[in-house]
Amino acid sequence: MQKQIKYVGFYDINENNKENRGYSLAATNKMDYICSALNKIGYKVIIVSPSRTNNKSFYRGKKIKINDYTYLKLFPTFPWGNIFQKAFSLFAGNMFLFIYLLMNVKKCEEILVYHSLGLQNAVRLAKKIKGFNIILEVEEIYQDVMSYSSHIKKSEYKIFSKADKFIFPTELLNEKLNLTNKPSTIIYGTYQLEEDRNSKFNDGKIHVIYAGTLNAAKGGAIAATAAAAYLSENYRMHIIGFGSENEIENLVKKIEEISTNTKCTISYDGLLRGQQYIEFLQKCDIGLSTQFPNSTYSNTSFPSKILSYMANGLRVVSVRISALEKSKIGDTIIYFDNYNPAEIAKTIMSVRFSETYDSRKKIKELDQKFMRDIEDLINH
Repeated sequence: MQKQIKYVGFYDINENNKENRGYSLAATNKMDYICSALNKIGYKVIIVSPSRTNNKSFYRGKKIKINDYTYLKLFPTFPWGNIFQKAFSLFAGNMFLFIYLLMNVKKCEEILVYHSLGLQNAVRLAKKIKGFNIILEVEEIYQDVMSYSSHIKKSEYKIFSKADKFIFPTELLNEKLNLTNKPSTIIYGTYQLEEDRNSKFNDGKIHVIYAGTLNAAKGGAIAATAAAAYLSENYRMHIIGFGSENEIENLVKKIEEISTNTKCTISYDGLLRGQQYIEFLQKCDIGLSTQFPNSTYSNTSFPSKILSYMANGLRVVSVRISALEKSKIGDTIIYFDNYNPAEIAKTIMSVRFSETYDSRKKIKELDQKFMRDIEDLINH
């Protein structure tokens, strides 16, 4: 009999986008990778998603086959209209999840749960009644990122205390939350190895890229742009990523301003996805991780862009943060300590391409280790 595990989290697929159900792309990417790892070690995965529509329409529940070993269970979702309809839609989503867990999960059964404030009450109450075991995947502590009421803060820590096992993105988050040393494993992000396309710009320049959010509050794109002012004509700076119209406009203005006084060419190359994103990354030589180092969450969250850079063979320059430095890939990163444009540029120019470097090998090792670890965690 094939092994099976349920995976609870807000999730949907592109083919179902007409229903406009809410989910985080970063979360679904991580869930996709974990599902793939579970499939490889012999598990059938049922993703149980309480994602609700943002449309003013009703949609039926359904079961979708993602592949031969992974299925998606979606619940009915009600119109996202006026304040009363929104409240009912949220209530219904939680109720459907609660009833599903009561009806379909056995006592002592292991289930994976992607930590979210939106589903924790239904999961916690169902666990209290049925006595199943929660493997809680905690990517971040939400109250470290946003301001919440004291009630929600307490509620978030309650689900941590009710978890039986954990999956964390960093060793430091494990140390912070897993105070009773429950079984746990670490996964920094998606260890999706990309084949070498042998594709380069071949213009004699060293191409540097920042890929990620353009949110000024996180600082990464602006810091990378500002660093270009201190690079020589031998370098080319690319910024790609996502942001609001206002954030893109502000970035383009900053690029135009700096371009008048620098020998290094800078460009915003838009938001790239899928194969376009991979091919563009592989044309570059150095990937940047330049978010503000003093954010509350920066020392317990892992910059996932670093894994994307490494999976595509790039060398990585990053601000020094504990979560990264203490990780299994910490010794492969080139760090800067002073968060200013001149220091970032100096670190970029210190990268030596004559030294042996195989980041893909490291990603493959992490992938194989995670498959062993997740199997041990489930069976522990």
